[in-house]
Amino acid sequence: MADATVTQQDSETRPRSNDAPVLEVDGLKKHFPIKKGIISRTVGHVYAVDGVSFSINQGETLGLVGESGCGKSTVGRTVLRLLEPTEGRIKLEGQDITNLDKEKMRPIRRQMQIIFQDPYSSLNPRMPVGRIVGEALEIHDIASGKEREERVAEIFDRVGLRRSQMESFPHEFSGGQRQRIGIARALALNPKVIIGDEPVSALDVSIQAQVINLLMDLQEEYRLSYLFIAHDLAVVEHISHRIAVMYLGRIVEYTDKKTLFTDPQHPYTEALLSAVPIPNPAVQREKRILEGDVPSPITPPPGCHFHTRCPYAEERCRVEEPELKETRPGHLVACHLR
Repeated sequence: MADATVTQQDSETRPRSNDAPVLEVDGLKKHFPIKKGIISRTVGHVYAVDGVSFSINQGETLGLVGESGCGKSTVGRTVLRLLEPTEGRIKLEGQDITNLDKEKMRPIRRQMQIIFQDPYSSLNPRMPVGRIVGEALEIHDIASGKEREERVAEIFDRVGLRRSQMESFPHEFSGGQRQRIGIARALALNPKVIIGDEPVSALDVSIQAQVINLLMDLQEEYRLSYLFIAHDLAVVEHISHRIAVMYLGRIVEYTDKKTLFTDPQHPYTEALLSAVPIPNPAVQREKRILEGDVPSPITPPPGCHFHTRCPYAEERCRVEEPELKETRPGHLVACHLR
């Protein structure tokens, strides 16, 4: 089992590939129609994701952070094609998978897996966990029978579970063990990309550390690429190489983790970081409390979506949408003031 404390290895020191990105997302949008009346007439849209672009290299983790309801999970599910994109492009190892039909997506799905937020509701309570993990091997005609059982047993060994637990049911495990089962299921098909949809938010702090250490070890061993969706900035800082900050369906800042935490450029990022507790009573940090509520994604504000809560907003911010532009090498910010 992994240690109960987070390892000291800095994720920035782990090797990364210089090849083309494993995953590329360009201008991704997901708008959900709002329908009313007997004939289900469309009367509006929920602009859940509104023009998101990023890339992830082999062996790299991109952290995606923001307030609840900003569209983080929708990005992950749309990238996996669990939700159909409204606009934009999704490329996996250079192949455009945006408009592939179900038959052509089937082999692609082996390369893209997800770890869900709730480690219990994402597991079938009527199936032994060994069968849950091995189900994908049969669906994709990779292994069956004794070969499947042996492969599942090897995965259990790798994620810190005992082979004897393969016949147990989900309710017989703790929360941390259930999340290890979710990780084992994601690993079963040897994917290129794993999307973690807040995979540790439902766990105790000590168990979070174990799962994070496991994810980092697996990434180093298998050269996995992660899209790590979370709202806990301390977790994101530890596991990520780069971080994208989302607000109301758009990315407002995108850079490496060291730069983001030491020199944030967007007012929203500054406010998020000011709320992170510092484990040192001698160190004081200025709190930047955002006024007002997050606007509705049904009727987002014109111009910069953040201008209704930004203490530095100017008239231009209220009418003109800021472009996500490079303010310094590798640092992108969507703000008229930068």
